[in-house]
Order: sequence, then C-alpha cells, then structure tokens
Amino acid sequence: MPSIADHSVEQLVSNAAGSAGDSTPPKRRLRSNSSPMKLSPIKCKRVSVASVAKLSGVEAELESRVEEVGGCSGDLTPQKRKLRSDSSSPMKPRPVSSPMKPKSARRSLNSCTNTSENGIDKYFSQKKPQAFVKPSVVVKPNWNPRGKYKEQMRIVKEALHLSTVPSTVTCRDVEQKRVLEFCKSCIEQEKAGSLYACGCPGTGKSLSMEKVKQLLVNWAGEGGFQEPDVLELNCTSLTKTSDIFTKILAKHQPHKKANGTTSLQLLQKLYSQKTQSDGTKMMLVIADELDYLITKDRAVLHDLFMLTTYPFSRCILIGVANAIDLADRFVPKLQSLNCKPMVLTFRAYSKDQILKILQERLVALPYIVFQPHALELCARKVAAASGDMRKALCISRSAIEMLEAELRESTDKLNSSTVENPFSEQQTASALSLVKKQETDVVRIDHMAVALSKTFKSPVMDTIQCLPQHQQVIMCSAAKHFRGVKKDTTIGELNKSYLAICKSTLIPPVGSFEFSSMCKVLNDQGLLKLSGQSRDIKSKRVTLNVDEGDITFALQGIRFFRTCLE
Repeated sequence: MPSIADHSVEQLVSNAAGSAGDSTPPKRRLRSNSSPMKLSPIKCKRVSVASVAKLSGVEAELESRVEEVGGCSGDLTPQKRKLRSDSSSPMKPRPVSSPMKPKSARRSLNSCTNTSENGIDKYFSQKKPQAFVKPSVVVKPNWNPRGKYKEQMRIVKEALHLSTVPSTVTCRDVEQKRVLEFCKSCIEQEKAGSLYACGCPGTGKSLSMEKVKQLLVNWAGEGGFQEPDVLELNCTSLTKTSDIFTKILAKHQPHKKANGTTSLQLLQKLYSQKTQSDGTKMMLVIADELDYLITKDRAVLHDLFMLTTYPFSRCILIGVANAIDLADRFVPKLQSLNCKPMVLTFRAYSKDQILKILQERLVALPYIVFQPHALELCARKVAAASGDMRKALCISRSAIEMLEAELRESTDKLNSSTVENPFSEQQTASALSLVKKQETDVVRIDHMAVALSKTFKSPVMDTIQCLPQHQQVIMCSAAKHFRGVKKDTTIGELNKSYLAICKSTLIPPVGSFEFSSMCKVLNDQGLLKLSGQSRDIKSKRVTLNVDEGDITFALQGIRFFRTCLE
C-alpha cells in the first residue's frame, strides 16, 4: 500500500505532465478584476501619436462629408472622397450652397480666409506698419561774407536798400483798403473826390499809394470799367507850385501847351461844361510831398482841391504829406469852400511791425544774416524813437557794414602776422581758426548797438563816449547805484560802487582824492550834479544828471562796459 508521501509525489508529477500536454491557453483575466494596466513610456508615446493621427484623419473626412452633403440636393448618400493628387479629372467649381451647418468656433476660424470681405484682415493683417517719416525742416545756414562769398554781402545790402520795392506792403492792409474803396466808389459813380493821407516819414504812405494804383487798374479792367488815367508826381520836383496844373492838363490834353495860370483856367472850364468833359476818362492824381505846395496865401493848395468840386470834374485827387497838422491848418478853409477831403492818418510803426518787415525782407535769403536779438534791438530802438521804417533799414545796413569792417580787419591782421613771422605755425593756426569762426558769423547785437549809436547820436552820448576810461567807469557805477529807488547819494557811497566795479573787472582803481576830482569834472560837464555845503568832499551829495538809458546806450557797444552795467 503506497504511502501518503508517494501519493503526493505522483500527484505532482501527473499535474506537471498534464500541464505540458494541454495546449489550451489559460483564461484571460478581466481588467475590472485586476489592477490598471501600466504601459512603458515608449508605448504611451506611440499610442498618443497614432491616436492624434487617426483623429485628424477622421475629422478631415467628416468635414469633407459635411460639405458634400451641403452641396448636394437632398442626396444623403456619402460619395467617395477625391484626392488632390488625382489630376485625371479637373476640379469643378462648387455651386453656391444653402446655409451650412454651424461649426465649432475652432474649425470656423481655421476654415475662413483672411479677406477684406469678412473683415478679418484688419485684425489679422500681415502687412507691416509703415515707419513714421518726420517732415523735413529746412534749416538755413549762416552766411559767409568773405572771399568768393562777397556776392552774399551785396545781395543782403540790396534786400535792405530803400530803393528795393517789396512785393507786398506789410502792416498797411487797413489803410490800403480804405484808399482802394474810396477810389472804387468814385469810378463806379463817375464822381470826383479828394483824399489826404498824412503821417510821419517812413510809415509806408508812398508804397501804399503805389500798391493801391496797381490794384485799382486791375480791378477796373476785370470789372468792365474804363481804366482811369494815373498821374503820379512828387511836388518837390516842380519848378513852380502852379506847374501842377500844367501836369494835370497835359494828361487830359497832351498836345495842348499852356502856362500854370492858363492851365488852371482851362481845367476849370473843362470840368464845368458837360460837352467838354464827355468821353474823358477818370483821372487819378497822386501828389506826394503835398506840403511843398503851401504858399503864403495857400492859393495853389486851395485851387487844387477845388478842382474836385466842379459838376463835371473827372479828377480823383490823393494828396500825401508828412505834416500831420497840415489838415488842421487848411481843412477848415477847404470845408468852407465845400471841398473838404477825406483824411487818412498813417500811424508810426510799432516794434512788432518793424521786426516783421525786416524779417520779410530777409526771408527770401537762403542763409541767416542777423541774430534774432540784434533785429529786435533795432526794432525796439526805432519804434521808441520815431517808428521810421526807412531808418530801421539804414541801421540794419550799417550793422552789416560793421561786420564787414571787422572781418576786413581780422584778415589784415592775419596777413601782417604771416608776413612778419612766417615760421610761427601756432600763431598762424590760431589766426586761421579765428577767421574761420568769423566767416560763419552773423550780425551780432554789438554790431547793431554800434550802428544804433551812430544813428541816434546826441551831445550827451557823444560826451560819455569821449570820456576817459575811469570817468566812464564812474558813470557806470552811478547808473547801477541809482537803478533802484535812490535819487541821490554821497560821493563816499559812489566811491564804494566804483571800487566794487574795479575789483570785479580787475582794473586798478584811482585814489579817493583823484576820484573826488573826477566827480567835479563830471559835474562841470553836466553829467553829475554835486550839492551840499559840507567841507568834506566825501559827504557831498551827488545826483545823476542824465538819463540812465543814455549811459547804457552810449557804452553798451564796448564789452567791458556792457559787463560793468550788468
């Protein structure tokens, strides 16, 4: 009888043999009954790529089927997809379909094109923004009045010359309009009239009349009116005052000769009878320097304005004069004779107007000639003195001549130094650099100050400019000392101001006794006024006897004194 151990061994052997002989695979376990399946990283990567590729293909196929369904008319049978590589059959344009089924937002955005019809191009435009280009600013270079550029000097002087007539008369638009409207009304009504234009010299009266004459002739031609005859004359060119009537008659009747008295009678007869005045053109008479016609009895002046009162007169008279009070002197008499003229006053130019006219004269030049402050100084001084534009032009030309003299002097010094010491390269180089700097220089404020001082000379300014240096320093110290509310001071206090200026400018001062003597000399010349009965000279009162502006204006052309007065 076999034992239990043998039975166990046999059973194990039989089980092993049964397993080897049975080819049936073991039963597969379900995932639900086991732990989750774990894949290696390589397998996960392969699965994900395959899945994405499969999904993309499915998605593309669904889209094509949806489009085919929308394009067909009720036929829902799926058609075979055509490949683009199949070039055997040409592509046919798809007909306009009915509204498509709504797509997802992602697919709609991917399928639409970037065109101007759907409005997407303004959000997804691929155009590059254009770069901002700054407008070009024309910067004028400084002029060079030396050597081959001397032609520039001549052009600038011509632009500022009195004989150069500008194309437009600046700052006189209101006056020109009044004169033009007056002349237009006379021509339209075929009626005579008179106008008296007065103002200070250099206020643009003659230029304005010349401009009005051109505008009136153009207006008459464009408006269909008969162009008037124009007679311009300067009364200072007349041999006799009565010759003005001969000039007017010669314009009406060129071949008729007569003397002054006979001409006046013929003109009176011409303007009194209708038969003689018929067919005669209107005549514009511009009489400049009218105050030259004033005689003792003023008969010529009265007879001239009386010509406009005759019933068939064809005369438009415009008288121009510098005397502002001339109208007050002869208008009452003319009013009693029923021939009172229209009076137009030309005011003096202001600082801004003078500056604007100067700038307009220079704006056509392709280079800068003046420093802005130099032109402003000229405009301010001329406007404060007289407002005469002609004087401002002359001063500007004089300032240019100051610069020209300075450049000529520097050139002479350079030539002389080169001849005397031709081997000094350092001095020659420094002189050349100075000349090169001055070649591109402009008219500075010191040039303009010298030109102004020469134009507006006064005995006080001449006296100050001729003083010795230390007396000029005393005048500068007095001007600075009395710049505030003080009206007078002692000689001792004035000496302190004098010593302060000498210390700041590094010049050796004079002694107190000599200072007191110089104050007495200035008192004798009327520049300072000493008062007081004190025996001590330092305790005497001193007052500035001239205007502070005269001292400043007389000495500001010298840099040393300009520094003292600051």
